[in-house]
Amino acid sequence: MPAGEICIIVPCYNEQENIKNVIDDIIDNTPSKEKWTVLVVNDCSIDSTGFEANSTGKADVLDLPCNLGIGGAVQAGLKYAARYNYDYAVKFDGDGQHLAKNIETFIQELKSDKADVVVGSRFCTKHNGFKSTFMRQVGIKYFQWLIKLLTGKTFTDSTSGFRAYNKKALKFMSKHYPAFDYPEPEEIILLNKNKFRIMEIPCEMRKRQGGVSCLSSNRAVYYMIKVSFAILMAAARKPEE
Repeated sequence: MPAGEICIIVPCYNEQENIKNVIDDIIDNTPSKEKWTVLVVNDCSIDSTGFEANSTGKADVLDLPCNLGIGGAVQAGLKYAARYNYDYAVKFDGDGQHLAKNIETFIQELKSDKADVVVGSRFCTKHNGFKSTFMRQVGIKYFQWLIKLLTGKTFTDSTSGFRAYNKKALKFMSKHYPAFDYPEPEEIILLNKNKFRIMEIPCEMRKRQGGVSCLSSNRAVYYMIKVSFAILMAAARKPEE
């Protein structure tokens, strides 16, 4: 039976070029390995992602029987972490953009009870790290404006997938995580609506280390419309019981 304090959830689809390095990065930067579990959620990849993850012998691998999209894959990981009573969960992308050395800082912020959810932001301080393409930065600024309009709060990087949850937020999101693709901005609205404390902390990221992103530039307008609709619907909902 899985056991530990922290579950690091790595949702991935067709990340055979990256997943081994991602797992190694996490393992090499976990100070108390007996308390940390790496959970790879393989979203029915059509390449060898699942095989590559299993071959490391360093991660638990949850192979989904059908492709659920990023929202469903993350929720599956959160349900796993909640079911096995982890104290904290971290969402860590499978494309190699996140730096595992930052995870410990996220967890320390949660342990100090300064927040229920910690989000890694590329934009709350200036740095020389990768900040994404120009068009994506335009989209991030747009979502920053829309979310501030709806909540009165500024979130500089609402699309960041690098997040950590305390037990209360973990249990809540295991039940209510957004099912849409690109769920991160909607999640911000949902958490705020239900009075969870959200903290952004500075976080450098890298370029995708291999493979191709599912979000191409010619889908940017579709993405912004779809996510905007999801944000507005989340803002209109009553808080969950």
